[in-house]
Amino acid sequence: MKEFHKNFNSKLYYISIVTVIILMFAGLLVSNPRMANPDTGYAVHAVLIVVLSLCLLVYPKYENRPVRILTIMAASAYFYVLFFLYPETWSTFIFLCFIPAVSILFFDRKLFFFSLILNGVLISITISFIFVIDNGVRFSHIEKDLTGNIVNFIGSQMIIYFIFHLTNRRIQKQRLYFEQVQNAERLKTTGQLAAAVAHEIRNPLTVVKGFLQYYAGDEEFNKEYKRNFSLLIDELDAAEYVISQFLSIAKPDKESSLDKVDIKKMLDDVTDLLNTYGLLHDNQIHLQVKGDCYVSANTIELKQLMINLVKNAIEASPHGSPISVKAEKKRDNIEIKIEDRGRGMSKEEVNSLGTPFYSLKSKGTGLGLMICYNIVEKYHGTIQFVSDVGSGTIVTLHFPQAA
Repeated sequence: MKEFHKNFNSKLYYISIVTVIILMFAGLLVSNPRMANPDTGYAVHAVLIVVLSLCLLVYPKYENRPVRILTIMAASAYFYVLFFLYPETWSTFIFLCFIPAVSILFFDRKLFFFSLILNGVLISITISFIFVIDNGVRFSHIEKDLTGNIVNFIGSQMIIYFIFHLTNRRIQKQRLYFEQVQNAERLKTTGQLAAAVAHEIRNPLTVVKGFLQYYAGDEEFNKEYKRNFSLLIDELDAAEYVISQFLSIAKPDKESSLDKVDIKKMLDDVTDLLNTYGLLHDNQIHLQVKGDCYVSANTIELKQLMINLVKNAIEASPHGSPISVKAEKKRDNIEIKIEDRGRGMSKEEVNSLGTPFYSLKSKGTGLGLMICYNIVEKYHGTIQFVSDVGSGTIVTLHFPQAA
């Protein structure tokens, strides 16, 4: 769902916008000194009202950057036209000061700074025009206290920036909280599912596997039947592996001992283990560890996490493409990055990672990555996937540094 619908009630938005549009048309049609003898300026005023109104009305349906930029440009043009067409109206200068406030509606950091810089450039041109060309003829109320108006403008921009900064930080925290809730729900759902069915399935499988192994070792048993026993046992092993993954999520070993894990040594072991697997696909693993990196965790679980992620990177990479694994200390955290040059993922695919049974592999269950999320959360770390279709994937892990 689009960001607009996440942060606003659309009904309230349309009521507010329609009210603004009515006020703009009232300014055009009610007691307007130019209405008696409409000229080019009056026509431009009317056109800008129509353009700005359309931008505000269609934004919820076409929430993209071009519409946002067009809205900011139309709002800027509208307020500056008002300022120059109606110099006797003092309040128009106040509107110029608060043009960047419109961009706060879009929760777009880049667009806000674009609006702030654009307004700064336009106001500089306007002040220069009043001081050099107009000489206070039409804008005497500005020219008489030019320094005060400039200070007021700068102060208003600082206030708008402060409001945007606080609003943006709150939204970022809400996004982070929402992602954490999503991950917690994924873990909870998978754990409940695993606890409910894993043992009930594992027990009969163990019995069947036991009888197959018994009859496979019985020399008197019909050899024609025994021919397929190894295949049946392999399939049962595969089913048991999936169930074991369920159980590791449902009942993680929270009491496991913590070790001071040397990240360099651990990653050396992982790359040595997977180098042969990479060679099968003609993929090399390039490892780079800067400085001393230590994490408090269970060595086996942390190694399992890295094996899953590096193995995924190898499988996602085309033949002959290298995989980069980097680790370094950043402030009080240890950062580990795994980068591949595979087909990449869309934003929707990235958001679905870690969901039970969601996998981009033809034979994947999605549980391996679910376990990765579980291990990262257990040791108070974070995991982030950055990917674009055709540009590969970067997995970034952060763990608190061991004391």
